Amino acid sequence: MANDLTTQSERLIQEGRSLLRDNQNGGRHRMEGVAEGSRKLRRKHLAKKLHNIALAVVGILVAASAAGVIIDGIGFVGVMVTFFALMAAIGFFGTRKIKVPDRATLSRTQDARQLVARTELWLESQRPALPPPAVRLVEDIGVQLDGLGAQLEHVDTAHPAAAETRKLVGEVLPEMIDSYRKIPQHLRREERAGSTPDKQLVESLGKISREIDHVTRQLAEGSLDDLAIRTRYLDYRYGDAEGLPPPDKS
Repeated sequence: MANDLTTQSERLIQEGRSLLRDNQNGGRHRMEGVAEGSRKLRRKHLAKKLHNIALAVVGILVAASAAGVIIDGIGFVGVMVTFFALMAAIGFFGTRKIKVPDRATLSRTQDARQLVARTELWLESQRPALPPPAVRLVEDIGVQLDGLGAQLEHVDTAHPAAAETRKLVGEVLPEMIDSYRKIPQHLRREERAGSTPDKQLVESLGKISREIDHVTRQLAEGSLDDLAIRTRYLDYRYGDAEGLPPPDKS
């Protein structure tokens, strides 16, 4: 009996250590984020898991210590109960996966900046069902969404570009991918009217990519104009980049 408990305890210790390593690496079945926005959400989720694990471990140890003081020691049985409680807490909180937003969540998200990050996370979950050319485009779109999100940091939520982003990223993109996924796999490469669902998906993703680039450039125009004005001022005030002296103001 004692040998069995020892063997089981050693196995649980190894599993606990393995679980902690997996958590530190983002999870055993971690999928690499398509862009920085989704990676931030994953890091935030991981930090929350580790925080919950730490609170649970501290709570269990405090309870075990208090019980030991009250009854003058918890004995071997108490130690094992504490150990199993620790493993259960680590297993419960450590295996909780990040919740991937569904289409309804995306369509309800009004904050365009938050929508961008959530869409990146949603796109990650869609990659296994997409053909390779579409996966590459999805990864490119993820990078573009990072740039768009950076621009939206300085844009009012009522700005027309924010509304366009919500429509494009929160509705058009998810609806298109969902429509593709509803097609049976054996029909996705079947040509119909001069094209196939695979080709149509790639073409549509390309159009969305160009539109995201267009919206990002629109938002960046103000910053680019401001930079150009400041550059011209510096050239006038301190001379141009070739080291020419500033104009005579006398």
